[in-house]
Amino acid sequence: MQKQKPQLSFWQIWNMCFGFLGIQFGFALQNGNVSRIFQTLGAKVDDIPILWVAAPLTGLIVQPIIGYWSDRTWGKLGRRRPFFLYGAILTTLSLFFMPNSPTLWIAAGMLWIMDASINVTMEPFRALVGDNLNEKQRANGYAMQSFFIGIGAVVASALPWMMTNWFGISNTAEPGQIPESVKYAFYFGGVVLFLAVGWTILKTKEYSPQQLAEFAGEAVETQTKQSHQAINYARAALISGVIGGGILAAVIGLQLEKELYLLSGLFLSFTLVLLIAGYLQQRGSTSGGFYNVIYDVFTMPDTMRQLAVVQFFSWFALFAMWIYTTSAVTSFHYGTTEVTSKAYNDGADWVGVLFAAYNGFAALAAVCIPVMVNRLGMRGAHCINLLFGAGALLSFKMITDPGLLWLPMVGIGFAWASILSLPYAMLSNSLPAHKMGVFMGIFNFFIVIPQLMAASVLGLILRNLFDNQPIFALVVGGVSFLLAAVAVMRVKIEQQ
Repeated sequence: MQKQKPQLSFWQIWNMCFGFLGIQFGFALQNGNVSRIFQTLGAKVDDIPILWVAAPLTGLIVQPIIGYWSDRTWGKLGRRRPFFLYGAILTTLSLFFMPNSPTLWIAAGMLWIMDASINVTMEPFRALVGDNLNEKQRANGYAMQSFFIGIGAVVASALPWMMTNWFGISNTAEPGQIPESVKYAFYFGGVVLFLAVGWTILKTKEYSPQQLAEFAGEAVETQTKQSHQAINYARAALISGVIGGGILAAVIGLQLEKELYLLSGLFLSFTLVLLIAGYLQQRGSTSGGFYNVIYDVFTMPDTMRQLAVVQFFSWFALFAMWIYTTSAVTSFHYGTTEVTSKAYNDGADWVGVLFAAYNGFAALAAVCIPVMVNRLGMRGAHCINLLFGAGALLSFKMITDPGLLWLPMVGIGFAWASILSLPYAMLSNSLPAHKMGVFMGIFNFFIVIPQLMAASVLGLILRNLFDNQPIFALVVGGVSFLLAAVAVMRVKIEQQ
């Protein structure tokens, strides 16, 4: 007989999500300072996007693997918590070593290691909320994660500034040397990450596989066995290969933008993966983790497929904002493209403040989201928040006074907090308990793919349709948010 998971208290949910504060410290320090470290060690501006490709590709590979393994783990620390611990140790060591990298290529390698380590810790956190909370409380749990993400992003992003202005630590250094303010910010962030994740490990209990099976109304033996239906991987590989090869031929033959090589490589790599999966299926070697992850991609629940569309347009909009806001504000609102001018640097500094502001508003939005869910349901609440984000990005083209640009950050904050919480709540309510981890890892595909798409095609769109004016990248992002808002109302939330 199926049992219901008990309601958890506010502080139990708080303790379960507190580790995300530390994870966000790691992400915020990485996002805010790694390009600075690369440039200090001799990277040219044109090289930085290629160096940054490590981050999304690492998440694309690591998260489903960790999800698959954590679904099948049970020991003294539980199911997800061993991965919290191992990932936190590796991430802390990476944060201590990264600002001491002696050369550019060592720093680039450390970015791979650091991002992989953060993903080892982060992926099971998403699954833990689905494991421990019942359907009614999952939206609250993911909103709590959004709250800690907002707080962590604001504080960690300001850490180098705080080190200089509050503690008198130098923010300059000899050529080729990382400033002490950045080093101490990374050291402090490493300690915070380890302690925050450690708090969750010590203060949170997990349900055993037997208990989770009872909650799902299944036998443990049923959960651990997986039967496979035949998948036509050859057909999928042919389609993917034709698309990837066509893009590659067009780039070479028509001398298109080099960014499209990335898009071509994505399709051709997927083609290779599908061919390997087809070979394993033909041989009957379908018990391994590699095959099962690819099989789960093709057999994901309908709700997950529908949410994938929502995620694609949501994250495409976010990446448009992250990539182009600085150039959009400096050129459109401050009237300059000269990177050495005072106006440009004033505009760039203001963008940093705006980004801190939307993370702060996201922390406040996380408090409001459970109330919105109670009144509008998860789909309605997410739709409204995505519309807030759409209006915010579109308003950048209408607002001429840069001093008023903090107003759209309210809408961005609500959209950001909602994107980090409600899709996961809708998804977790539709997943089998014994595959919560692997499907959460696969769900990350629909964050990485729009990131790679944005890096590949946004520049092409601006150059060919909008006279290379970056303000229109934010307009494209606003339209993308609108498409996501329409798509979320088509999502059918299934119950397990």
